Amino acid sequence: MKPHFLKVAVKPQNSFSIRHDILPTFRGIWHYHPELELHYVIKGEGVRFIGDNISNFSPGEITLLGEALPHCWRCKDEYFLPDSGLNVEVIVIHFLPDCLGRYLLNLPEAYMLPKLFEKAKSGMVIKGEAKTELAKLMRQAVEATNLDRIIILLSILKVLAENEEFEPITLSHSDFHQSNESDTIRLNKVCSYTLANYKQEISLEKIAAIGNLSVTSFCRYFKLMTKKTYFDFLTEIRISHACRFLIEDKLPTEVLCFECGYNNISNFYRHFKRVTGMTPLEYKRRYIKGQKQAVSA
Repeated sequence: MKPHFLKVAVKPQNSFSIRHDILPTFRGIWHYHPELELHYVIKGEGVRFIGDNISNFSPGEITLLGEALPHCWRCKDEYFLPDSGLNVEVIVIHFLPDCLGRYLLNLPEAYMLPKLFEKAKSGMVIKGEAKTELAKLMRQAVEATNLDRIIILLSILKVLAENEEFEPITLSHSDFHQSNESDTIRLNKVCSYTLANYKQEISLEKIAAIGNLSVTSFCRYFKLMTKKTYFDFLTEIRISHACRFLIEDKLPTEVLCFECGYNNISNFYRHFKRVTGMTPLEYKRRYIKGQKQAVSA
């Protein structure tokens, strides 16, 4: 889908933006901006959309997104319930590559920064000791003023540039262009409806009506915007939630498949293997193994 261009607000006295948000939920639209974004989830969980990737997010996750990489975070269903008492908390830093001066990137001592910014174009999930160090620096950045803000940003960039423990988010990065208002409204309505109703059967007739299009026009339009069919998109949403259920380990696979919108276990297994490349049991074992390695490290 074509993302919406977002103008990041930066105060005149600042060279980059730092936000510490505590909100009932994430309700952001699918968007992009020329600034890189360092995103630290302190509290909250759900599904994130970054480029061509749909994955779960949970507390403690830190991601670095490159210039013009489209993204959107959506909380799981419970956060949309009134009086749930739940909220999300994030620290977000937006900065242009040359926010500290165009000559910085040309300095021989800063040769790693252009390499970092190039890697960030595909998105990065930060792992290892760097994640712990970045979380501390980002909390400090919220309260910092004047030269301290710049010193902390340079420290953050140093940690990111020297870190080799990360996972790329997207398979590739592309150039995205600003969508018109009607495109943005329509696609966000379709996305919001799908996230709220993925457990139910969603027919093409129903989702096309949400987009105020005929079925034929909707299929053509959605494929043009997203480079995938609507049912591929719906499958990715359902399997993403299945992955979260598997990690939480509260429901047996025979039950969670129905919680993700599948009416039989064999259909669920087929789609899960196609999307993740492994069976639900293999996915669960790989996660548990990763957790044990993180604890012992």
